[in-house]
Amino acid sequence: MSLVVHQFPCLNDNYGFLVHDTESGATATIDTPDAEAINAALATQGWSLTHILNTHHHFDHAGGNQALKERWGCTVIGAAADATRIPGIDHEVVENDDVAIGSLHAQVFDVPGHTSGHIAYYFAADDVIFVGDTLFALGCGRLFEGTPQQMWASLSKINALPEHTKVYCAHEYTQANAQFALSVEPDNPKLQARVVEIERLRSAGQPTVPTVLSLEQETNPFLRPDSAELQAVLGMVGADHVDVFAETRRRKDQF
Repeated sequence: MSLVVHQFPCLNDNYGFLVHDTESGATATIDTPDAEAINAALATQGWSLTHILNTHHHFDHAGGNQALKERWGCTVIGAAADATRIPGIDHEVVENDDVAIGSLHAQVFDVPGHTSGHIAYYFAADDVIFVGDTLFALGCGRLFEGTPQQMWASLSKINALPEHTKVYCAHEYTQANAQFALSVEPDNPKLQARVVEIERLRSAGQPTVPTVLSLEQETNPFLRPDSAELQAVLGMVGADHVDVFAETRRRKDQF
């Protein structure tokens, strides 16, 4: 396999991801939460940065763009819909565009909701997707700029991928997300078991990212508006899935 992912912590709770093509030596960083941490990770791996793949404009995702571009002369790729807010952008992409990192290829998914111009990068040949702040382990991003309808459409796009898809989300929010998930689906045995495993990982200083899509489908309330238990807890039995999702997100905002 030519795709290698190197993951490392950044800032308070972000993760940095370097995507490396072993065939060509090309290396991309998924977002730029911390230029110094990214440079240090590149040094430990002996890699040179060729690309920045931005998911959205927030500072903890694009704040290191200019410093890294100055250091490496790398190509900055981001959403055409958000081009004015992506520092140093060179190449604007839209839904279904192909992004090449050496011999690696990623499909662009348009996934607005958290921001109006949010995108994800799906490496189909390697069953890997980088989702930024759209989907989290046991959670989803706040709707800062989008509507519940937009976010549910975005999550549904990810949810339709093969269930073994490895999902790289940008923050270590899983413990807090787990407590909310239990509040709306307390009798889900797979969720209960997952919470125990999360506590074990975090107490050992281990990350809960990446996650696997099948695990999210079984335990993440934001992918489960069809859950009878979730609908009952919300008092929304038989309601439209978008409405159930919207109420779940509203309750998480107040949790």
